[in-house]
Amino acid sequence: MRRRFARRMAGLFALFLVVLSLVIVAIAWLVGTLLRQDIVSSILPAIVILIALIVIARLGRGIRGAAAPLGDLVEASARVEAGEVGAQVEVRGPREIRALARAFNSMSSRLASDTDQRRRFLADVSHELRTPLTVIQGSVEGMLDGLYPADRAHLERLLAETHQLERLVDDLRTLSLTDAGALDLHRDPVDVGALAADVAAAFEPQAAAEEVTLATELEEVPSLSLDGRRIRQVIGNLLSNALRHTPAGGRVTLRVRRIGEAVELEVADTGAGMDADAAARAFDRFWRAGDSPGAGLGLAIVRDLVRAHGGDVVLESAPAAGTVVRCRFPLVSA
Repeated sequence: MRRRFARRMAGLFALFLVVLSLVIVAIAWLVGTLLRQDIVSSILPAIVILIALIVIARLGRGIRGAAAPLGDLVEASARVEAGEVGAQVEVRGPREIRALARAFNSMSSRLASDTDQRRRFLADVSHELRTPLTVIQGSVEGMLDGLYPADRAHLERLLAETHQLERLVDDLRTLSLTDAGALDLHRDPVDVGALAADVAAAFEPQAAAEEVTLATELEEVPSLSLDGRRIRQVIGNLLSNALRHTPAGGRVTLRVRRIGEAVELEVADTGAGMDADAAARAFDRFWRAGDSPGAGLGLAIVRDLVRAHGGDVVLESAPAAGTVVRCRFPLVSA
């Protein structure tokens, strides 16, 4: 493909030279005809030939300087089309060609990164779906073979696994909608403090069973135009994650307050915390620290939902110092 491109460039250059020569001859004839002076007639051909040589030399150098890097781009594009994502080209040639090469390299790098993330995502999804499906399949086969009785205990286990599958599918759907920018937000006036208190009350039995203190510090804040169901999901994910990583005797605190022109929702725990590398990856999909339970989607969903509302989320953590997650929503009167 690169050789074909070079031949075409050479053909275009030759055609241009023919046209340029005809134009110069026509101009020379026209000027000689109009002036009809011997001295001009004798000097004019030399001047025309000199100008033509200068123009041809400059054009040849310019085309030669642009043809090689353009050929590199053509070849790299063919490699990407053939599946070699991430192909790079040398940045050289005229300024415009260098800008095009940098843009191509950036695009190719992003394509390679997105392809790698998609492959990992599919592998992680397959792994997470396989676990409950394996349990369900094994239990049903055991019941059919008479190894397990179809009693309440075994059926409740099957029901719990189907609920796990349902949650995972819902989480994946939420992530896919936010990625596509197609997440519908049904905004209404929402009292974030009252909503937080309601969600915290639902988690009280779990906190009590795990011997963790669940405290709330809820200031009165202005109502915001938010999707109440999605914000409930944000708070639920944060509390569930905090309780999961807080040992017995620890404390999880849910705070709502106004910070400048924003409403801040904070969940802090006294768990083991994370080191800098783990904290930097906390919002990655399917990422889990060590043998942490769960699918590793909770914080990723929190980040995407908060950003879909125009807010932002940050996480602060250190080993043996617990973890704090802060979500800030712009202060827009509902």
